[in-house]
Amino acid sequence: MKILNLYAGIGGNRKLWENCDITAVEYDPDIAEIYHHYYPDDELIISDAHAYLLENYKRFDYIWSSPPCPSHSDIRRMAVVQGQYPAVYPDIRLWEEVTLLKHYAKNQRWTVENVIPYYDPIVEPAFKLDRHLFWANFYAAPRTFTARSRPHKNICGSNHIIFGYDISKFKVKNKRQLLRNMVNPEVGQYILDYARRSEQKTKQLRLF
Repeated sequence: MKILNLYAGIGGNRKLWENCDITAVEYDPDIAEIYHHYYPDDELIISDAHAYLLENYKRFDYIWSSPPCPSHSDIRRMAVVQGQYPAVYPDIRLWEEVTLLKHYAKNQRWTVENVIPYYDPIVEPAFKLDRHLFWANFYAAPRTFTARSRPHKNICGSNHIIFGYDISKFKVKNKRQLLRNMVNPEVGQYILDYARRSEQKTKQLRLF
């Protein structure tokens, strides 16, 4: 399966993926260095994931996108209300990507992941898993995953390990935020399994 992994970060969603040809796109070179450390066989592109998607979505069997989430999160909204941060517009790139894939990616399976926004979603999600919403052209059934609260308590001081990722020796800034934003690898695997099943069903239907 040829996969495009956008806004790849350090690869939490990708950790348990197997038998895949993966192209990862990450804008920050320091974060990309960590991704390459864990997945040296993936093709890694340091570029704007939003622009890359528009130009290359037809080349892949499956697309995963995790656009930046801070402008959509209720945590940021509460911080703005409390005067800790200035107000910002919700980053519309999330909805641009969902709309693009929904209407043009007819021959691919795709997933866009983000936080539960503080406002009513502009496009209804396909399903909710863990603490995130997912927009996709297939459905994944509800399931409980490894609790994030326990490993998150360990992200403090000099301890920068979660889900097996140790980034303590890398020069990337704000390691705590990087690890907290990571998609649970179990969730990534679970969704890819459903994408594969959906693809197989489509292929079977085409035979008849």
